[in-house]
Amino acid sequence: MLKVTKAVFPVAGLGTRFLPATKASPKEMLPIVDKPLIQYAVEEAIAAGITEMIFVTGRSKRAIEDHFDKSYEIEAELEARGKEALLEVVRNIKPANVHCFYVRQPTALGLGHAVLCAEKLIGDNPFAVILADDLLHSKEPVMKQLVDVFDHYHSSVIGVERINRVDSASYGVIEGREWEEDIIKLSGIVEKPQPALAPSNLGVVGRYVFMPGIFSHLRNMRPGSGGEIQLTDAVASLLAVEQVLAYRYYGTRFDCGSKLGYLKATVQLALQHPEVGEGFEAYLRECMPALLPALLPEPIAEQPELIEPL
Repeated sequence: MLKVTKAVFPVAGLGTRFLPATKASPKEMLPIVDKPLIQYAVEEAIAAGITEMIFVTGRSKRAIEDHFDKSYEIEAELEARGKEALLEVVRNIKPANVHCFYVRQPTALGLGHAVLCAEKLIGDNPFAVILADDLLHSKEPVMKQLVDVFDHYHSSVIGVERINRVDSASYGVIEGREWEEDIIKLSGIVEKPQPALAPSNLGVVGRYVFMPGIFSHLRNMRPGSGGEIQLTDAVASLLAVEQVLAYRYYGTRFDCGSKLGYLKATVQLALQHPEVGEGFEAYLRECMPALLPALLPEPIAEQPELIEPL
């Protein structure tokens, strides 16, 4: 029986939108309260039963490897000071049954190329792809939701969400037929279409589960949008030979590749943090009278309600 036990984390990007913070530190190590983005992504994978984490890295990404490695100095210091709770936190960053592997993406040739760099470590196994920039917050981890769909259908599965059509040029957008609630059988997928050409209002987010057949399509891809090897283009090619499903996940997405999304995630998760949540909420309420006059003129954006025809 096919099981998803491997996940690929493309983390070779430069994070230029967060300069100068990312000049010497990976964007994936930016903290949301007290955990870096990459740790949220790995924890989501672990919750889905994944035990092999494959990081596709680049230069200046050593901090990610160090984060998931054992730190003898910190552990010895915490133990000597009797700080058992913090010692447990540090030791549990990576459970003992979880293994990390690292492979370099030598040239920035796009997301599709980054996934292809992990081929030899994946072999003939199904695998997940998780983009740490997309922090997905939900009661049931989103990758577990996708793995459950994969376990039922044994097909590649792509996470999607409703988007405003005007934003379609920032997404891969799917076309297909709704099979059952929240599951769509794909007939097409387009990378960053203009709003007038978008086939639906369902955009791809940074969560995927693939059958290993995707690699042969990635190897044959020519550079697409932005001169890069696009994962979306490989999925469009894959559709010609095997079934691919889209899954409309349950949860809230924070686009932490943007400053605004990062700030929203920080506020939301700080409010739910067991240590600082209560105090942070009190602080925000205290500040609210001063903030409200500036916020009131801003119109509340309407969320798309119904799915437009696929």
